[in-house]
Amino acid sequence: MTRRFRRAIAAVVLSVVATLLVTAGPTPIAEKPADAAVANTLLLYDTTGAYAFLGEQYAMLTGNLLSQFGSYKAVPVRNYTAGMMNQYTAVVYLGSTYDEPLPVAFLDDVLADTKPVMWLFSNIWQLTNRQFAKTGLYWANVKGWDWTGYDTSSIGEVVYKGRSLTRYSADLSGVMGVTINDPTKATALALAKRADGTTFPWATRSGKLTYIGEMPMSYISEDNRYLAFADLLFDVLDPTRPERHRALVRIEDVSPDSDPDELRAVADALAAQGVPFSVTVIPEFRDPLGIYSGGVKATRTLAQAPTVVSALRYMQSKGGTLIMHGWTHQIDGINNPYNQVSGDDTEFFRLFVDQATDFVIFDGPLPKDAQKDHQSRINTGKGLFTKALLGVPTIFTPPHYAASVNAYKAIKASYRARYDRGLYFSGQLAGGTINNKRFIGQFFPYPVTDINGTRVVPENLGNEELDAFNNNPPRLPADIIANAQSNLVVRDGFASFFWHPFLASDPRAGTAHLTQIVQGIKALGYTFVSSTSIANGTNAWTARTPGAVTTAKVSGLPIVSGVMSSGSTKVSSGVSSESSNKGNGKAPRTPNEELTRKPKPARDLGKQLELDPDKGPVVNTESKRKHHAHS
Repeated sequence: MTRRFRRAIAAVVLSVVATLLVTAGPTPIAEKPADAAVANTLLLYDTTGAYAFLGEQYAMLTGNLLSQFGSYKAVPVRNYTAGMMNQYTAVVYLGSTYDEPLPVAFLDDVLADTKPVMWLFSNIWQLTNRQFAKTGLYWANVKGWDWTGYDTSSIGEVVYKGRSLTRYSADLSGVMGVTINDPTKATALALAKRADGTTFPWATRSGKLTYIGEMPMSYISEDNRYLAFADLLFDVLDPTRPERHRALVRIEDVSPDSDPDELRAVADALAAQGVPFSVTVIPEFRDPLGIYSGGVKATRTLAQAPTVVSALRYMQSKGGTLIMHGWTHQIDGINNPYNQVSGDDTEFFRLFVDQATDFVIFDGPLPKDAQKDHQSRINTGKGLFTKALLGVPTIFTPPHYAASVNAYKAIKASYRARYDRGLYFSGQLAGGTINNKRFIGQFFPYPVTDINGTRVVPENLGNEELDAFNNNPPRLPADIIANAQSNLVVRDGFASFFWHPFLASDPRAGTAHLTQIVQGIKALGYTFVSSTSIANGTNAWTARTPGAVTTAKVSGLPIVSGVMSSGSTKVSSGVSSESSNKGNGKAPRTPNEELTRKPKPARDLGKQLELDPDKGPVVNTESKRKHHAHS
């Protein structure tokens, strides 16, 4: 989920809010292999409570990221049995439900500290209580840190690797407060920063346990603390992965109606920078209502636009890779969401504009949503490339990044790789009936093989947008470059953006803006690569023996207001100036308190999203564009 994104269509994820009362389906074990199974991760998620569906949704997003490292198995935590984690490289547990009943076997296996475990958000108190019940030892004394309760103050920043990442500060589900009392046993990996400048550990490591104090898959954006989570997975699953930063650029919405001169100018600008690039191509342009042709219906295929085809060949000669971008990028007879014009509307999902709010709403599948319906559109589009004597592309980008489950199945049947941000629907992981009204979106900082079984070439920076549109502000080169800088925290991550060729003729932009973005990303240390190399590649691990994690502790950061179990104290960088295990003989709590303590509930994650929906930018999409008539 995401709050800011590109800037034409907002509002995906919690279109789910309208259906919060739908009963959750069955929750069998689900398994998703990846291209190369180097790491094998056990992914555990919550399945109880009024917002149980969130567990599955967050598991889908996390599983997608895990596929970068190898295979994973997603299992409801309630189904955990003793010793299960021993079959896996590591464990990730998603604590989305307050006080989810956790099996004692799971708690005991985590306490054994034999496998790397990443624990997100809630229910950490069940682990600390179990520590005392089993051993009579206080958690803080053994692990060197302790939780203090949900912090619901305004926290708009997470500091990770010395960089400031954003966080939606009005999220009242909170961040679990943490105090480190013994820095020889525990390390703050990232800090949550309050509005008043004080900080506390956002991510903490002690032994083989990594704890993150919130659920970083809500309210995500291109410069968000979600990136810290995506990078911390390397510590757990591939700690010796070399540092590497690659970049991608995609030229968007080229159709038989495009201006050949603009296409050639774009190709020249990118070739001058020595940058390979992709071009999403709509093989048939349609304007059935004559919106851009004086009320006269317009239809044109690639074969009927030889000057555009010539320009596409020129782009290929300059390092361009053609990507199939639907058949017509619209649906006749349905404003989806605007005007039935190719490039303005979309093709594999139903969208409409809320006239009261001006948000674009992702509404669900189209009336004709069988896999064969989508397959027919894809096959027709492929044939139009052949008729134009252009090679059929090997990568697919769904128009407006919007597709139903059946559309994704059709895409997978025709293409090994997509180049987009995905939508993921309740029921895809847990089993049972797919809920087409409850879905979540995600972008990726590196290639994944998502739950649809398709390799995904990442796009994670959005695009340039000169004008405000659908409640989204303008987005300029400096914004894209700044987001690329944030993504440097991901040690083997990407900076991937897209750009519309009509901007080449706009006096406010021109190809100078495209060059500015490319040069700015290069200056950050990124190397541009082709989309084909990513689509055809597998995750480039060598079989490594996981070594000791050497992530440096946070330093040089503002004063932390920490809460010691024995009182209040000021701490620096999340580390307390005194320790509760120094042999002073004072127990921080009575045994009964240690056995039963739990934090006062904050606003439930589901309630937070119901009251303040996460409106995007999960789907980065295209705005209305200029159209040019060409033969």
